[in-house]
Amino acid sequence: MTERLDQPRELTTRLRPYYDPEAFGRLSERIARFLGTARFIVYMTVFVSVWLLWNFLTPFKFDPYPFIFLTLMLSLQASYAAPLILLAQNRQADRDRIQYEQDRLTADRNQAEIEYLTREIAGLRIALGEIATREYIRSELQRLQEELAQQQ
Repeated sequence: MTERLDQPRELTTRLRPYYDPEAFGRLSERIARFLGTARFIVYMTVFVSVWLLWNFLTPFKFDPYPFIFLTLMLSLQASYAAPLILLAQNRQADRDRIQYEQDRLTADRNQAEIEYLTREIAGLRIALGEIATREYIRSELQRLQEELAQQQ
């Protein structure tokens, strides 16, 4: 039987596990935030110190002197930490980009309002310049009085 091109294919089962990218991103941010604290440095220092003391001082050495297993564990931790930190940085960059866009739109709106108000103030100044002031009317009345006095 030939495949019909006017109908979608039937869904096949997924071979890849599903994960929520947003939840994974939030988790990676929390881990990256923890990795950047003094608490993490203290915990790692205590862990490595206890590991070394255990393997130096006790007769039950499970990782002798070159400490290959400790090196492997620290390498594994670093290999997971780096991508998680990069993922957290990318998410922060996305948030910063959105915030920048919102700030730019707000600045554009504020600029438009300032230009509108500037035009309104200019219009008011022009309109006030055309209004007869008390001094102008007084001077015109005095001029008319003088003209009438000269005609008499």
